[in-house]
Amino acid sequence: MHARLVRSVPLPGSRRALTGAAAALLTLTACGSTGSSSGDFNPNGAPSGARPATDSTPQAAPPPTMSRQQIDKLVLDRYREYQRVYKQVYETNDPAQLATVAMDPLLTTVTEDVERTRAKGVIWRFTNISNPRVYARSKDGLNVYVVDCMRTLAGYRFSTKTGKRTGGGTGSAYRYRTAVSFDAGVWKVSNTKRDSRC
Repeated sequence: MHARLVRSVPLPGSRRALTGAAAALLTLTACGSTGSSSGDFNPNGAPSGARPATDSTPQAAPPPTMSRQQIDKLVLDRYREYQRVYKQVYETNDPAQLATVAMDPLLTTVTEDVERTRAKGVIWRFTNISNPRVYARSKDGLNVYVVDCMRTLAGYRFSTKTGKRTGGGTGSAYRYRTAVSFDAGVWKVSNTKRDSRC
Protein backbone atom coordinates (compact mmCIF):
# COMPACT_ATOMS: atom_id res chain seq x y z
CA MET A 1 0.00 0.00 0.00
CA HIS A 2 1.36 3.41 -0.90
CA ALA A 3 0.80 6.46 1.27
CA ARG A 4 -1.08 9.40 -0.20
CA LEU A 5 0.36 12.86 0.11
CA VAL A 6 -1.47 14.98 2.69
CA ARG A 7 -1.61 18.76 2.91
CA SER A 8 -3.33 20.92 5.51
CA VAL A 9 -4.97 24.08 4.24
CA PRO A 10 -7.81 25.24 6.47
CA LEU A 11 -9.24 28.56 5.37
CA PRO A 12 -8.34 30.96 8.19
CA GLY A 13 -11.04 32.86 10.00
CA SER A 14 -14.14 31.21 8.61
CA ARG A 15 -16.64 29.30 10.70
CA ARG A 16 -16.55 26.50 8.18
CA ALA A 17 -12.76 26.41 8.41
CA LEU A 18 -12.82 26.32 12.19
CA THR A 19 -15.47 23.63 12.31
CA GLY A 20 -13.74 21.82 9.48
CA ALA A 21 -10.37 22.21 11.13
CA ALA A 22 -11.76 20.84 14.36
CA ALA A 23 -13.18 17.91 12.50
CA ALA A 24 -10.07 17.52 10.39
CA LEU A 25 -7.87 17.55 13.34
CA LEU A 26 -10.03 14.94 14.85
CA THR A 27 -8.94 12.90 11.82
CA LEU A 28 -9.61 11.17 8.61
CA THR A 29 -11.01 8.25 6.71
CA ALA A 30 -9.54 7.68 3.28
CA CYS A 31 -8.16 5.04 0.96
CA GLY A 32 -4.57 4.59 -0.11
CA SER A 33 -3.56 6.06 -3.43
CA THR A 34 -2.85 4.16 -6.57
CA GLY A 35 0.24 4.51 -8.66
CA SER A 36 3.82 4.75 -7.53
CA SER A 37 4.85 6.89 -4.60
CA SER A 38 7.93 7.16 -2.44
CA GLY A 39 5.73 7.01 0.65
CA ASP A 40 7.24 10.24 1.96
CA PHE A 41 5.01 12.98 3.28
CA ASN A 42 5.76 16.09 1.23
CA PRO A 43 3.93 19.26 2.31
CA ASN A 44 3.10 21.65 -0.52
CA GLY A 45 6.22 23.42 -1.67
CA ALA A 46 8.68 21.11 0.05
CA PRO A 47 11.19 19.25 -2.11
CA SER A 48 10.75 15.51 -2.45
CA GLY A 49 12.17 13.69 0.54
CA ALA A 50 12.16 16.83 2.72
CA ARG A 51 10.90 16.55 6.27
CA PRO A 52 8.84 19.21 8.02
CA ALA A 53 11.06 21.53 10.05
CA THR A 54 11.33 20.59 13.70
CA ASP A 55 14.43 21.26 15.73
CA SER A 56 18.12 20.67 15.07
CA THR A 57 18.22 17.26 16.76
CA PRO A 58 18.31 14.30 14.38
CA GLN A 59 15.24 12.07 14.24
CA ALA A 60 15.54 8.68 15.82
CA ALA A 61 13.92 5.68 14.21
CA PRO A 62 10.73 4.28 15.76
CA PRO A 63 11.50 1.63 18.38
CA PRO A 64 12.53 -1.49 16.44
CA THR A 65 11.26 -3.72 19.26
CA MET A 66 7.66 -2.62 18.72
CA SER A 67 5.41 -4.56 16.38
CA ARG A 68 3.37 -2.82 13.69
CA GLN A 69 0.22 -3.34 15.79
CA GLN A 70 1.89 -1.74 18.84
CA ILE A 71 3.00 1.24 16.77
CA ASP A 72 -0.48 1.60 15.25
CA LYS A 73 -2.03 1.61 18.73
CA LEU A 74 0.47 4.19 19.95
CA VAL A 75 -0.13 6.38 16.88
CA LEU A 76 -3.92 6.23 17.32
CA ASP A 77 -3.55 7.08 21.03
CA ARG A 78 -1.40 10.09 20.11
CA TYR A 79 -3.93 11.12 17.45
CA ARG A 80 -6.74 10.99 20.03
CA GLU A 81 -4.62 13.02 22.46
CA TYR A 82 -4.06 15.59 19.72
CA GLN A 83 -7.82 15.85 19.22
CA ARG A 84 -8.35 16.35 22.97
CA VAL A 85 -5.68 19.07 23.14
CA TYR A 86 -6.97 20.70 19.93
CA LYS A 87 -10.43 21.02 21.45
CA GLN A 88 -8.98 22.47 24.67
CA VAL A 89 -6.84 24.97 22.73
CA TYR A 90 -9.92 26.43 21.00
CA GLU A 91 -11.94 26.49 24.24
CA THR A 92 -9.22 28.47 26.05
CA ASN A 93 -7.52 30.34 23.15
CA ASP A 94 -4.22 29.10 24.58
CA PRO A 95 -2.09 27.07 22.15
CA ALA A 96 0.70 26.42 24.70
CA GLN A 97 0.00 22.67 25.04
CA LEU A 98 -0.29 22.11 21.29
CA ALA A 99 3.46 21.56 20.85
CA THR A 100 3.22 18.40 23.00
CA VAL A 101 1.07 16.69 20.35
CA ALA A 102 1.69 18.56 17.08
CA MET A 103 4.63 19.66 14.95
CA ASP A 104 5.09 21.90 11.92
CA PRO A 105 3.58 22.60 9.54
CA LEU A 106 0.32 21.90 11.42
CA LEU A 107 1.55 23.39 14.70
CA THR A 108 2.09 26.80 13.12
CA THR A 109 -1.19 26.69 11.17
CA VAL A 110 -3.32 25.93 14.24
CA THR A 111 -1.39 28.31 16.53
CA GLU A 112 -1.89 31.21 14.11
CA ASP A 113 -5.61 30.41 13.77
CA VAL A 114 -6.03 30.33 17.57
CA GLU A 115 -4.26 33.69 17.83
CA ARG A 116 -6.64 35.19 15.21
CA THR A 117 -9.60 33.76 17.11
CA ARG A 118 -8.33 35.25 20.39
CA ALA A 119 -7.84 38.65 18.71
CA LYS A 120 -11.54 38.60 17.73
CA GLY A 121 -12.52 38.08 21.37
CA VAL A 122 -14.20 34.71 20.85
CA ILE A 123 -13.69 31.05 21.72
CA TRP A 124 -15.03 27.91 20.07
CA ARG A 125 -16.66 24.96 21.77
CA PHE A 126 -17.50 21.89 19.75
CA THR A 127 -18.34 18.22 20.08
CA ASN A 128 -16.87 15.72 17.63
CA ILE A 129 -17.25 12.01 17.14
CA SER A 130 -14.13 10.34 15.78
CA ASN A 131 -13.38 6.84 14.53
CA PRO A 132 -9.75 6.85 13.39
CA ARG A 133 -7.79 4.03 11.81
CA VAL A 134 -4.33 3.63 10.33
CA TYR A 135 -4.42 3.30 6.54
CA ALA A 136 -0.80 3.71 5.41
CA ARG A 137 2.77 4.37 6.47
CA SER A 138 5.94 5.68 4.86
CA LYS A 139 8.63 3.21 3.85
CA ASP A 140 10.98 4.45 6.57
CA GLY A 141 8.23 4.08 9.21
CA LEU A 142 8.60 7.67 10.44
CA ASN A 143 5.15 8.73 9.16
CA VAL A 144 1.93 6.86 9.81
CA TYR A 145 -1.26 8.02 8.09
CA VAL A 146 -4.59 8.02 9.86
CA VAL A 147 -8.01 8.33 8.26
CA ASP A 148 -11.06 9.42 10.23
CA CYS A 149 -14.68 10.22 9.51
CA MET A 150 -14.97 13.19 11.85
CA ARG A 151 -18.52 14.07 12.74
CA THR A 152 -19.02 17.48 14.33
CA LEU A 153 -22.28 17.30 16.26
CA ALA A 154 -22.22 21.01 17.09
CA GLY A 155 -19.77 23.90 17.14
CA TYR A 156 -20.53 27.21 18.83
CA ARG A 157 -18.65 30.49 19.05
CA PHE A 158 -18.82 32.42 22.35
CA SER A 159 -17.80 35.98 23.27
CA THR A 160 -14.92 36.06 25.76
CA LYS A 161 -16.32 39.33 27.20
CA THR A 162 -19.98 38.44 27.70
CA GLY A 163 -19.92 34.65 27.57
CA LYS A 164 -22.88 34.76 25.16
CA ARG A 165 -23.11 32.54 22.14
CA THR A 166 -22.41 34.55 18.99
CA GLY A 167 -22.60 31.93 16.26
CA GLY A 168 -22.21 28.35 15.20
CA GLY A 169 -24.67 25.50 15.02
CA THR A 170 -24.92 21.90 14.04
CA GLY A 171 -22.02 20.42 12.19
CA SER A 172 -21.44 17.83 9.50
CA ALA A 173 -19.18 14.86 8.85
CA TYR A 174 -16.02 14.91 6.76
CA ARG A 175 -13.27 12.43 6.07
CA TYR A 176 -9.85 13.59 7.21
CA ARG A 177 -6.41 12.23 6.38
CA THR A 178 -3.76 12.96 8.99
CA ALA A 179 -0.01 12.39 9.10
CA VAL A 180 1.41 11.37 12.47
CA SER A 181 5.21 11.66 12.45
CA PHE A 182 7.92 10.32 14.73
CA ASP A 183 9.81 13.36 16.04
CA ALA A 184 12.65 13.19 18.59
CA GLY A 185 11.29 10.01 20.16
CA VAL A 186 7.61 11.05 20.19
CA TRP A 187 4.73 10.63 17.72
CA LYS A 188 3.13 13.97 16.80
CA VAL A 189 0.47 15.06 14.32
CA SER A 190 2.25 16.93 11.53
CA ASN A 191 -0.45 17.59 8.94
CA THR A 192 -4.09 16.99 8.13
CA LYS A 193 -6.34 17.31 5.08
CA ARG A 194 -10.12 17.39 4.86
CA ASP A 195 -11.59 15.20 2.11
CA SER A 196 -15.16 14.54 1.09
CA ARG A 197 -18.22 14.19 3.29
CA CYS A 198 -18.65 10.82 4.96
